[in-house]
Amino acid sequence: MKKITQIIGLLVMMIIGSPSFAQMINWAHQVPDSKHMLTASAGAEYGMVYGLGYGYQVHQGTLPIIANLDVSAPAGHHLVDDFKVRIGGQIRWIELGHFSLSTQLYGVFRRMENEYARILNFGSDFSGTIGYYRNKWYVSGVFGFDKAIVSDFKHSQAYRDQFPGVVDGWYEPTTGGNFYYGLEAGYSIGHCDLFVKAGKLAAQDWSTTPLLPYFGKIGVTVRL
Repeated sequence: MKKITQIIGLLVMMIIGSPSFAQMINWAHQVPDSKHMLTASAGAEYGMVYGLGYGYQVHQGTLPIIANLDVSAPAGHHLVDDFKVRIGGQIRWIELGHFSLSTQLYGVFRRMENEYARILNFGSDFSGTIGYYRNKWYVSGVFGFDKAIVSDFKHSQAYRDQFPGVVDGWYEPTTGGNFYYGLEAGYSIGHCDLFVKAGKLAAQDWSTTPLLPYFGKIGVTVRL
């Protein structure tokens, strides 16, 4: 029975677990008196996914810090059945000429529902980005890890009919995680950063390949 619930937990990761899509900005593109950032994006992450995000530049100068909140959901008839919310931020640690190194850290809440179960999940998402940034464009590489830490299962009657002994509630240990890595590029004009991102996924054991091992996303960040 425990293996059955773990399989469902992994299904959560396959459907709505996704790479970090923080407010992707051009660190070299300066917009005076602009601290607020709005991001809209769309792409493929195990399916078609749409996202909205808000960022606030907490600190400028040597170590710029951006606080982020974003929400994403897969395309479908019932948008509230599956969604993901992340809250956290990013900081640029190193700037050498046109090269910069930054990291991103988020707390993650996910919800997924199908005919077998409703699953709530808390997790984390950590990534690092190194790139080459100019005033009008940039290109960078990203490597990160998205982890599902603890999940709450509420099984449907259809599932109970097949497995009468199933138990609802919080399940540990962690139900899964994915490494992700790829490239992103952007073009900056005025108050906007247009970006595109693509890469590959790998399960945390590095031996299991997700059903759809690639991801991609396009979007725009507007600074206000």
